[in-house]
Amino acid sequence: MTMDKQHPESVSVELSGCSKEDARIVFDVLRSCFTSDRSPQDVPRDFHEVRPTVWLGTYDVADAHGSCKPVHLQGSVIADVQGGYWAIDRFRTLLDDVFAVDDLCTASGDQERELHVRLTSR
Repeated sequence: MTMDKQHPESVSVELSGCSKEDARIVFDVLRSCFTSDRSPQDVPRDFHEVRPTVWLGTYDVADAHGSCKPVHLQGSVIADVQGGYWAIDRFRTLLDDVFAVDDLCTASGDQERELHVRLTSR
C-alpha cells in the first residue's frame, strides 16, 4: 500500500562563495542529519581557478537522523535552498541549530520557497 505524501520532503542545496573545505563540512553535517544524494566519497573540488564553483546536494528532510551538532567553518558559506514550505521550515530549523544563519533573501511561490542565506560558525 502506498501513501500519498502530504508535502514535498526534499530540498535542493547549492553552496557557493566558500572554500571546498567549508563546502565539505556543510555537506558532511547535512548528510549526518538527513538522507542525501551525496555520498561520503563525493568530495567538493574546485573545477576552475578563476570562476566560482557551485556545489549541489539534495536532502530528504523527512528522514532525520537525530540531532546535529554545531561545526566550525573557516569562513562563510552562501547557501541557496529550494523546496516546499514544510521542507524549507524543517531544514531552516536544522541550519539554525548548527550554524549562525544570516538571511540574505527569500522568495515564496505557490508550492515552493527559496532561501538565500550566509552560514558561519556559531
